[in-house]
This record gives sequence, C-alpha cells and structure tokens, in this order.
Amino acid sequence: MDDETDFCVVGAGPAGLVLALLLLRSGARVTVLERASSFSRDYRGEILQPGGLALLDQLGVLAGARARGGYAHRRFRLVERGRALLDIDYRRLPAPYDHLLSLPQRHLLEELLAQCRGRDGFDYRAGTRISELVREDGRVRGVVADGPDGRRTVRAHCVVGADGRFSKTRRLAGIDGQRLEAFDHDVLWFKVPLPCPADPPDVTIFRSSANPVLAYHSYPDRLQLGWTLPHRGYAAVAEHGIEHVKQQIGRAIPQYAELIDAHLHTLADLSLLDVFAGCADRWAVDGLLLIGDSAHTHSPIGAQGINLAIQDAVLAHPVLVDSLRSRDAGAARLDRFTGQRRRSVERVLKLQVLQSRAMLSQNRVGNALRPRAARLLAHTPVYPRVLRRIAYGDRPVVLAADLLTR
Repeated sequence: MDDETDFCVVGAGPAGLVLALLLLRSGARVTVLERASSFSRDYRGEILQPGGLALLDQLGVLAGARARGGYAHRRFRLVERGRALLDIDYRRLPAPYDHLLSLPQRHLLEELLAQCRGRDGFDYRAGTRISELVREDGRVRGVVADGPDGRRTVRAHCVVGADGRFSKTRRLAGIDGQRLEAFDHDVLWFKVPLPCPADPPDVTIFRSSANPVLAYHSYPDRLQLGWTLPHRGYAAVAEHGIEHVKQQIGRAIPQYAELIDAHLHTLADLSLLDVFAGCADRWAVDGLLLIGDSAHTHSPIGAQGINLAIQDAVLAHPVLVDSLRSRDAGAARLDRFTGQRRRSVERVLKLQVLQSRAMLSQNRVGNALRPRAARLLAHTPVYPRVLRRIAYGDRPVVLAADLLTR
C-alpha cells in the first residue's frame, strides 16, 4: 500500500523534528519515520548553546521543553590541577539567552513531537526502518519502510535524510561520506547520581596528569561525565576491566572518585562515543536532501551538535517550502541549502579541532603553552568573538517566520 505526503523525513532527532514542525506550520504534509520505538536511549548530546535556544524559542518550543526539566549553566571552565585556566562567562551575551542549557534530549524531542502532533497533515511512525528508496525517472520519489504495521511505501515530493552519522538514507542514495580522523580522542560517557544536589555548577573540563574529563549537571540530579581517552584506545583500556577504568577516571577527578566507585559496576554502564568528523560528498540529489549528522558529523567538543541540527532545519525549511511551491525537488534547487551551509559547518569543524587540541591534548609543548594562551585569550578582543562563534555558530541563522502560516 502506498501513502502520499509532501515530505518524508527519516529520523526523529532534533534536526528531523524541528524541520517537520516548520514544514507543518508552513502548510505542508509531513511523515516522519523513526527506527527507535521511544526516545529513551543511550547517551545523546544534551547541551544547548544560546543560538539554539533562541531559535527554539522563536519556534515556540523552548518553554515547553524546559518545563519538562533542565539546568542552566552560566559558565564554561577549563580547570587544570585546581586552577581555572579558562572561564567563559555566558552572561556577557544578551539576555535571555545568556547561558548554556543541559536538557535531556528526550525532553526536547517529546515537546517537538507533541507540537507536531497538534498539526494537520502529520504522520509519525515509530519503530520503522527504511529498506529502500523509491526511484522513478532518475530521481527519488519516496521510501519503502518496515514497521509495526508491516511494509509500506511512502511516496513524497521530497525525502529528507535526518537519520544521523551512520545514515541509512545516505547509504541507500549511494552518497559517499568522508570520515575524517580530525580528533585525537574518543569519549566514555556515563552518569552518576548526586546525593546532595545543589545549584548546577559550570560546565567544566578537568585536566590533571590523567586523561581530561568533561562534567556538568544533568537533569534530574545526575552528574554527566565524559572521560576522554586516545582515539580508538578503548579496547586497550577495557581489557583491564571495570575496576581499572574506575581507578583511572577517579585519578582524573578525585573529587568524584567515591561516587564513581559506588555507581559504576560494569563496562556496560559506559557509552563509548567514537569521535570523528565526516561530510557527505553531496547533500542533495534529485528528490532527496540530507541534513544534520547525515550530511556532516562533528565532535562533542564545544557542544555544537544540537545547535547545528537546529540551524540546519531552520535553513533547509525555506528551501524545501520553495521546492514544494514550485513542484521542483531537483538537486539544483535543493542545493541552495548546501550553498548556504557547507562553509559554515566547515568553519565550526575547524574551531572544534582547535578547541580539542587546546583543551584535551597531553604533550609537553601543549601543557607549557596552554596557561599562557588561555590568559592571552581572556584579555584580548578575540575573546568576545570566540564566545559569539561558539554560542551562535559561524553566522546568524534567521528563522523564516514569514512562511509560518499556522
């Protein structure tokens, strides 16, 4: 059986659901296919930068997502052996988006999905995997998907791949993706309960003689920790067992060593993030557009993942509305999005590589230069420019409010 829609969005992450809501509010019909059955999954990014907060607020989503629970963080700090080398104060930015927000990703996705479900023309299918693309006359016309109701074909004016760094949509489209080993570290993520919750502290990278650790409060009353280790070095660490891993992490952050020892029991309590950069060779073919991690993959450094996803959706929105109105979903028209976006994400990647080397590297030269570089950054005009770049991205992203009809 064939179903008809204007846009078939594959993937219900931040990019896919923000785009779906924007298209629905512009009068389009949207079907979203999501392979997971729920939003309760392993570790996913949850830090929102001010630029993402502003866009979500304009879309009318931020208040509802925050009401589900989250924590505001006013500062990002780099601390080495108890001394703050870098103290980035987000309160230097204009209110009300003068902070970072740690928000469980499911809270954002649940709010976006609730608002999508309140619009005519929306069809959401959880637990559904695409198996092939429908092609006619050399262009993509839809997808074949398997879900709880069996196999169905969803025909669409345009298919949007928003299904992540290992995108099946991209693979089925025959689009190659370049994996760039631009980072020297992977990250082991885990959470431990805070027995005496207080006001959320800063988002902090702790450096010592051991591998650096990222820490922040995660709702509700949890401490999110990310222990960095050499890229592709997990197997060598894991073969020594969980007790060895706990000991190594405890050395890096002794103030949390007892919590770690009490609440990490097996290696299964840890989520390994293979950190790499990537970029699809093409972001558009006739009838199909890639956005978010499907098009470009980034490191968690600098908390850019959700911001980039939201920005992609906001910038793809007017291009897709125009394609529907003109009945033209050809690659040339869809690549208007690529032309706006590719240079910006490349600049974000370059900044992330610099941040990673400056804050996470472990070598004699870097360790000697880091304190001086941090002091120089804090007392020159470069500081506010870097803060704005991290907070808002390479350039301002403006929501096409004139296209929102409902």
